[in-house]
Amino acid sequence: MQRIVIYQLLPRLFGNDNTTRRPGGTKAENGCGRMDDITRKALKELRAMGITHVWPTGLLEHATQTSYAAEGIPDDHPAVVKGVAGSPYAIRDYYDVDPDLATWVDLRRQDFRRMLGRIHACNLKMIMDFVPNHVARHYHSDAAPQGVTDFGTGDDPSQAFSPQNNYYYIPGVELQPQFDVQGYHEQPARATGNNVFHAFPTRNDWYETVKLNYGVDYVAGCTTHFSPTPDTWYKMRDILLFWAKEGVDGFRCDMAEMVPVEFWEWVIPQIKAFRPGIIFIAEVYNPSLYRDFIHRGAFDYLYDKVGLYDTLRAVVCGQASAQAITHCWQSVDDIRSHMLNFLENHDEQRLASDFFAGNGRRGRPALIVSALLYTNPFMCYFGQELGERGMDAEGFSGRDGRTTIFDYWCVDSIRRWRNKDAFDGTLLTEEELELKEFYRRTLTLCNDNEVLREGDSFDLMYANPHLHRQYAFVRQWNGLCILIIANFSDSEERVTVTLPTHFFDHYGIAPREKATFYNLYGATKQRLPFKPEHPMEFVVPANYGAAFQVKCKAT
Repeated sequence: MQRIVIYQLLPRLFGNDNTTRRPGGTKAENGCGRMDDITRKALKELRAMGITHVWPTGLLEHATQTSYAAEGIPDDHPAVVKGVAGSPYAIRDYYDVDPDLATWVDLRRQDFRRMLGRIHACNLKMIMDFVPNHVARHYHSDAAPQGVTDFGTGDDPSQAFSPQNNYYYIPGVELQPQFDVQGYHEQPARATGNNVFHAFPTRNDWYETVKLNYGVDYVAGCTTHFSPTPDTWYKMRDILLFWAKEGVDGFRCDMAEMVPVEFWEWVIPQIKAFRPGIIFIAEVYNPSLYRDFIHRGAFDYLYDKVGLYDTLRAVVCGQASAQAITHCWQSVDDIRSHMLNFLENHDEQRLASDFFAGNGRRGRPALIVSALLYTNPFMCYFGQELGERGMDAEGFSGRDGRTTIFDYWCVDSIRRWRNKDAFDGTLLTEEELELKEFYRRTLTLCNDNEVLREGDSFDLMYANPHLHRQYAFVRQWNGLCILIIANFSDSEERVTVTLPTHFFDHYGIAPREKATFYNLYGATKQRLPFKPEHPMEFVVPANYGAAFQVKCKAT
């Protein structure tokens, strides 16, 4: 079994070496990365870091203020585009690749296929965005296969809701956003993507998008109309099949919980029947929906955001005890293999930002817990391994501790790491190199060490109630144990850990007067008693951790 380790990157930013970085700058001013910048060298570097899957975010053609009219692509109205580059989640054509990312716009599909071929040639797999809940206000596909009709083509806009409409309408009313739309007209208004079922979205709404209709009448008490099968279902199935035929290995489904689980229950088995082994990842934030989306909806993995991510963030920031981590795995224990762990993504503030940990080093213990606690997948966001701070004021995004998804920009840490595809480390600081090595060590352990790849986990916190700035657990497999201690303290600590009698009984491990503990971080070792209820003391560096491997003899 291989553990999944995903690396999310925005091609628009990943390959951009232009250091102009004018807030709100155009593509011509600030530059833009391309699919061709995801080179074999870059992919081999990711593979060496322990990555198994690459998620290039923003591949689908989306709304933008950049004109490609000369290439036959209609312009979007700038008033309903967020940022100059535009949101990757305001999809303009589900069947096409974003022209920003092409070396030659008219050959962009070939660029995509070459990139996918490089990913596979480097023994990696590719995750692709699927955005099922909403589209750009100017959605129109000029790349769809013959016979495919656009969303809204057969709609009756005189009805606020019809099961066979692709959109929701506000009949007889023009769209009237609560800000200046500079001559943009839409009548009748269509519901906005974040379930705004009136004609007056604000700047805090997803005003650049239109909500898709899967047969749920939100105005009439969320009544459902799934028979006959809604037209939107068929259209979305065909889109998924189209990209599955192209050879992608999985889909990250944006805001999946805003689409009825009945659709996923219907569509995912069909895609998996066509392409066995393809995976589906759901962005779901409501824990009450988790089991439905796994057991009914057939998703392979769900974001563990409101559980482990939020808790680790609170522990890192000193707002919660490390004891709180135990509740995270307990609350999803029956589905834990389906939970995708992460510490950063395009929606969240950077670990090293002023809004979170302040520097990348303080996030190291959280990585140890997130990546090594169980065998479920882990996701890393590009630049996270370098301590990227996300503290630029790029334009629409602003100085918010996030790396922009709306603007043309150069991420300086990534630029220096790439170093014009040399990836030689010469432009990185000593601190960045040390953090990158820590990420490489941790993420490669996920698959290189059989205990961490296959083993069970045993939480030690109930037997060590004195621990509040450290989290301790054991991984066990095939005659080996690894005692892991994550130290969230800003100082080096002498940490005392006791293994309870139940641990030895549960795994049938024979106690020993002395055993050798090898630290997988640093290759040091020490001899200690390995028996029940006997306190063991370990020195753990500040904002770091230790993973002590020891042989276990059966009783």
